[in-house]
Amino acid sequence: MNSKKQYILVLIFISLFIRTAVSQGTNKDKFYQGVTYFTAGSYNEALQIWTDIYNTGYRSADLDYNIGNAYFKLNNIPSAILFYERAYLLKPADEDINYNLQVARTLIVDRFQEIPELFFIKWYNFVSLFLSTNSWAKISITSFVLFLLFLSLYIYSPRHRYKVVGFWIAIFFIILSLTSLAFTARNKSLVYDSHKAIISSPIVSGKSSPDKSGNDLVVLHEGTKVTVEDKVGEWLEIRLSDGNKGWVPLNSLIII
Repeated sequence: MNSKKQYILVLIFISLFIRTAVSQGTNKDKFYQGVTYFTAGSYNEALQIWTDIYNTGYRSADLDYNIGNAYFKLNNIPSAILFYERAYLLKPADEDINYNLQVARTLIVDRFQEIPELFFIKWYNFVSLFLSTNSWAKISITSFVLFLLFLSLYIYSPRHRYKVVGFWIAIFFIILSLTSLAFTARNKSLVYDSHKAIISSPIVSGKSSPDKSGNDLVVLHEGTKVTVEDKVGEWLEIRLSDGNKGWVPLNSLIII
């Protein structure tokens, strides 16, 4: 089965549910206008409206997911993957996002054997992404305040029973505060300081050095996910999912 037929079959079966959660005000009205265009089959118009919202700085998994759906309908698979990946970072447990991302990945050319993450790193990342950076930070701050309150109970209470209770609850809240702080930092690193990127050029060669004279180490196609390791001038060193590395032009990829 050629790639065109495969794409048509996937397009028939893919689940492209429209999300309707967005902030109040002007963005909400524009978002629903985009939904109207999308359901009517006017995908370019829907995409224009949703990307306008995105360009204002508004971020949500539902918005990213719908932008990805619009790109998918327009057969722009690399951009669809890019926004599905962005949606995944904000809501990693969402089944629709995961499903559409996996389907879109089947339509790209490159296939690299992926080095599996250690299970505890995978779960650490998953839990870190379960709540937003601000939510984890609020939990950390609240827990620290409660720690101080129960520490005061332990220090100043004249009754032994209250001291014991205050001590152990204070221990619980300081552990919760530090754990939440760690999740806050990890979430920020994954979402806002991501070194993951999607190849946007139709085809690009990974070079052995950051210049055009370098040897070609690997040929990459649009839609492939890579990790940015280093930067020299207008060149980026990338690492593939199988561990191999190469240098590509800065304008050949988009950071997730």
